[in-house]
Amino acid sequence: MPSMRKPALMFAVVALPIALLAQTTPPQAAHNYVATRHSELTQQFEEFLSIPNVAADPANLRKNADFLVAQLKQRGAEARLLTDPALHGSVPPLVYGEIKNPGAKRTIVFYAHYDGQPVTPSEWETGKPFAPIVKQVDGEPRIYARGAGDDKAAIFAQLTALSALQAAHIPLKANIRFVWEGEEEAGSAHLEQILMANRDLVHGDVWLVCDGPVDQTRRQTLIFGARGDAHLQITVYGPNRSLHSGHYGNWAPNPAMMLVQLLAGMKDANGHVVIPHFYDGIAPLGAIEKKALAEAPVNDDLLRNELALGHTDGGNKHLLELLNEPSLNINGISSGQTGARSTNSIPPTATANLDLRLVVGIAPKTQQQRVIDYIRAQGYFITLAPPTRDELLTHAKVAYIQADEGEPASRTPIDLPIAADVIRAIESARGKVILLPTFGGTVPLDAMERAANTRTITVPIANHDDNQHAANENLRLQNLWDGIETMASLIAMP
Repeated sequence: MPSMRKPALMFAVVALPIALLAQTTPPQAAHNYVATRHSELTQQFEEFLSIPNVAADPANLRKNADFLVAQLKQRGAEARLLTDPALHGSVPPLVYGEIKNPGAKRTIVFYAHYDGQPVTPSEWETGKPFAPIVKQVDGEPRIYARGAGDDKAAIFAQLTALSALQAAHIPLKANIRFVWEGEEEAGSAHLEQILMANRDLVHGDVWLVCDGPVDQTRRQTLIFGARGDAHLQITVYGPNRSLHSGHYGNWAPNPAMMLVQLLAGMKDANGHVVIPHFYDGIAPLGAIEKKALAEAPVNDDLLRNELALGHTDGGNKHLLELLNEPSLNINGISSGQTGARSTNSIPPTATANLDLRLVVGIAPKTQQQRVIDYIRAQGYFITLAPPTRDELLTHAKVAYIQADEGEPASRTPIDLPIAADVIRAIESARGKVILLPTFGGTVPLDAMERAANTRTITVPIANHDDNQHAANENLRLQNLWDGIETMASLIAMP
């Protein structure tokens, strides 16, 4: 990272000839602005990425928030931090900005999040997740740092787009609001509460949720819903201490074996979940959603090659079809030790964390209960607290289950009137867009829609292979330059 840095993301407003201004469209203004500033903008993005943004570091999360308020104010926006006084400052605030335009007939809200996933420095090539570096990958520059793709790129693109429009003297026609969250990667537990406490400020005719990756073909994508998510953590029990596997093997039950047998019974060989009623209640796609899905590119072969997959689940359905179905994933499983720390012993417990992705029509608690009922049907005594000695002695098999609140799925109609304007604005910058009914990941769209009395459309800009949530997270810089053009078109949308 360069040692000499400019202290802020404030960009000079450059006067342009009147004849040129009259002809410049928002995406052209953004393109012209960026074309001569690649090095400067990359350095400024590095400065933003160098501020750590994980939940375990609240002081630096606040630095991110204060930094962004300053950036909005430098661009003439009214900006502040939003919270609910009842929280007493215990959670990261929302960064809020607003640009009012007299005579505006609509209000457009741009959402992104400034927090990032936890980091394990030893897993990163540099060992420094918050020391951004630029590397060439397949002949193109990418910037590596936590938050590069998820989700600081979207915030930086919005700020830069605003600067580009101001430099080109392109007036805004709508009222523009920015809502940037600092708790998304921790589950957005307080998002709705903070939005409800500030309802007059956060309402909009549409919320444009700028998070996630574009299609694997690199074409701009618009997504009209998101899968929900719920978790279950399951712990099963063997002896109350580790036992020598020679002295007690074949006699003392091994909880690791019990757990993998339990989990293996939840799916068939094609990855289809066989838990009773798991797929019941799915709200079917409408004709327009089915048409969009049929017209979207099928990238399965490309992805199989990229990911070195000899087979895929789903019974020959392609990826985009399967994103519109609920899923069951094992996030992690632990018991005993492996590698150099392995011992010849029977472990006392085994634990797995299940990730249940949801679609419209299936509530989080309903899906969690279906899994719990299945576990009970396999002969397990279910406890919602660590089991007592008496419970372990009086039941052949015990499962301690921890469940979260979950996040329901959400879907906006593709034929929503304002959606046509959003599509038109983006296509002026990026050409024909891909429309999808469902985003594979989970975003708190329902909380936004309830609290802000609005509808949501997701506008991602990151590359699909950005290592989101993993080590060596990165952003292809061309995605950033393209994203700035996209955001400029949307900010200037009538």
